Amino acid sequence: MTVPPLIHKRVQRLMGNRFELSVVSPDAGWANERLDEAVAEISRIERLLTTYSNDSQTNQINANAGIQPIQVDPEVFALIERSLRLSTLTQGAFDITFGSIDKRLWNFDTTMTALPDPKTARNMIKLINYKNVVLNNEQHTVFLKEKGMRIGFGGIGKGYAAEQAKRVLREHGVESGIVNAAGDLNTWGTQPTGKPWTIGIADPNLSTHEAFSYLAISDMAIATSGNYEKYAIINGRRYSHTIDPKTGYPVSGIKSVTIIAPNAELADALATPVMVMGVRVGLNLINQMRNIACIIIDDKNSLFTSANINVKSPALAC
Repeated sequence: MTVPPLIHKRVQRLMGNRFELSVVSPDAGWANERLDEAVAEISRIERLLTTYSNDSQTNQINANAGIQPIQVDPEVFALIERSLRLSTLTQGAFDITFGSIDKRLWNFDTTMTALPDPKTARNMIKLINYKNVVLNNEQHTVFLKEKGMRIGFGGIGKGYAAEQAKRVLREHGVESGIVNAAGDLNTWGTQPTGKPWTIGIADPNLSTHEAFSYLAISDMAIATSGNYEKYAIINGRRYSHTIDPKTGYPVSGIKSVTIIAPNAELADALATPVMVMGVRVGLNLINQMRNIACIIIDDKNSLFTSANINVKSPALAC
């Protein structure tokens, strides 16, 4: 008798986020071994990229800012190289030197009643500049030009980890699965029924994150950035906790951005900069990129999509 394939899941806190890994297999024991391998891969990446461990390569780069270049693994070097290309593509809306922001100058929370003054905002971001990251391709070294500069992978790291976990699972024979990295999804293959995976797009107005629309996808990744979880209302306007790295001010005007891409790293890295860039400029960027789609909901609950996707305008909760 043939055992039907089932979904086997593992939920674990990794990289400071809730990861849920799902693989489709008729064999529970085999599936759990594969899940162990995926968790080990994400943990390995966390050790490389974390800023919470003094001996991580990221912290070594930061500790030597303005002092000397630091040699890193080819993997870390390549991730930084791709990050800098994304910074150029988004005109600085994505910037791994965002780790340089001086959070002491103001504290973003829902009790905030006023924006920082322009001088404070400028001081917050004076060390944020991806152009001051110097790479040496031959030596695989990374140098931050200014003392006090810091890089961090908060905008791309979990997407990269999700992509690498998927790679490990596929290499070890998992034909179908999902890596859910704190709500950002990386899918391949199909459900046990043979149908594509069904993914919900969260309504940014509902605390339950109930979906307003569903997409049937396979071999695609989805990442969402939104202001519905952490925001402040100042003078009647909602401000996201996302800071524009070029102004030091919080982003307003957009409630959520969802990116659909063939690669989880790219989906993760594009969601926040599109929010920073705004509806018109953000959609213009996405429309110039192949195989990438975007869904935006603005502060007035208007729905915008890139040219290559058709989502019916939802009856969003207000």
